[in-house]
Amino acid sequence: MNLFSENEKALRTPRSSLPRTRHVIIRAMNDPTRRLPHSRPPNDSLSDTRPSPPIRRSADDTAVHIPPAPAIPPTYAPPPITYAPPRTIAPRRRRPGCFWQMARLGVLAGLLGACFAAMLIAAYVVFPPAPMNILVMGVDARPQEGYVTRSDTNIIVTVDAARPYVGMLSIPRDLRVAIPDYGYGRINAAHTYGEMEAPGGGAALMAQTVANTFGVPIHRTLRMNFRGFVAIIDAAGGVDINVPESIYDYAYPTEDYGTMEISFTPGWQHMDGERALQYARTRHASTDFARSERQQQIMAALFRKLLSPFNWWRIPAVYTAAAANVETDLTLIDAAILAPAVLWVGPDGIDHHVMSRENGMVVNANIPDDPYLLAPNWSAITPVLDEMFRP
Repeated sequence: MNLFSENEKALRTPRSSLPRTRHVIIRAMNDPTRRLPHSRPPNDSLSDTRPSPPIRRSADDTAVHIPPAPAIPPTYAPPPITYAPPRTIAPRRRRPGCFWQMARLGVLAGLLGACFAAMLIAAYVVFPPAPMNILVMGVDARPQEGYVTRSDTNIIVTVDAARPYVGMLSIPRDLRVAIPDYGYGRINAAHTYGEMEAPGGGAALMAQTVANTFGVPIHRTLRMNFRGFVAIIDAAGGVDINVPESIYDYAYPTEDYGTMEISFTPGWQHMDGERALQYARTRHASTDFARSERQQQIMAALFRKLLSPFNWWRIPAVYTAAAANVETDLTLIDAAILAPAVLWVGPDGIDHHVMSRENGMVVNANIPDDPYLLAPNWSAITPVLDEMFRP
């Protein structure tokens, strides 16, 4: 039973009707100076120190209103603090640096490249590609002249991966041969006749003429003018040539149809494009056969320059110069097929041949109207052709 509700009922009852004991209790409760026996002493630390609200009495003092005691909020008990044992943190694994990662990738790429190269070499040895013969033509065309002109340089380059073998055969420009549909004439005139028929026809007619004359199939053609020759040599960074003897030309032809004096001293020389062109074209101090030998010497020097790993970074520039100045049906796939054989043979292993009077491959044609015209000597030419093209 609620104590406060019972006391309130007793206070509202007239005093005369209350028992003696209850009257005493009510009066004691109204006395603020007295304390009930069950109340706590004022020094108790848990006692409520807030002042008690005043007791309101009615006008006739017959009833006392005791407000309800304020509710004491429950004592807040914080949750017990639990201490977890320290977590053991594993030492962080140090990752390899960028340098080591790049090194590992480089080693992996090298191993994959070596495996791929080994597979290609094995396939190249077991199933070698067919021999390829390329007719290289140097056209004596000055700027704005086009290609309706003679081809003063004609070299058959053969690459046989099965042996492997790389050879060059220079054909003199004054060689008298049968030109299809045009009869007999100088071999370099075939280019002019073919180019007069249609642009690009000069290379095709030259290839047909060479194939018919020597019985050698021509698979690809390549022709360039003087500017293309100079651009390719310059893109390669020049070439190193060992000049065998002194050369002096008092009337070297220039692009403006004039002449100039040039000279070369014996020994190793570094030549840029223009100087290499002079070395390849000069002929007043020597013969056309010596000039053909110098042209092959420059081609071998260019191969040597580009085959060196230190100069591989120049290959894109050489390819760009060749693409802008050279007309050829030789594709990149053809070059990739021929490259292993050329690398295997090397520039010093190239077999050089020049048709000349000295080796008896050509003789004087004995034409009264043209004393410089040459005729082939098949008894000397056939063994060379068999060695180079029909092993």
